Amino acid sequence: MVRRTRPGSHVAASSNTPLAPPVRTCVGCRQRASATELLRVVAVASGADQFSLRPDPRRRSTGRGAHVHPTAACLESALRRRAFGRALRITGVIDTGELTGAIHGS
Repeated sequence: MVRRTRPGSHVAASSNTPLAPPVRTCVGCRQRASATELLRVVAVASGADQFSLRPDPRRRSTGRGAHVHPTAACLESALRRRAFGRALRITGVIDTGELTGAIHGS
């Protein structure tokens, strides 16, 4: 039996061919980059219509994620444009304290 792959499939034709890492878009600068270069951010509910942005460096948390370069410039741009609310599809008050501390502290 011949095994065929569909066009656009992520399965490599031979087992020796490495797969390209996934590409994501930074919500701050809107540039595409490898997912390993970006920091994944998730929203965690902290009350009624209140959310806390939490960094997810291991990319293991459940739920919808947004990606941002771990730089102060991209974070400030994303906050100014209110991009996290749109990317994470949340409405309400968003606390950025933990995310800001993680980016400015690194």
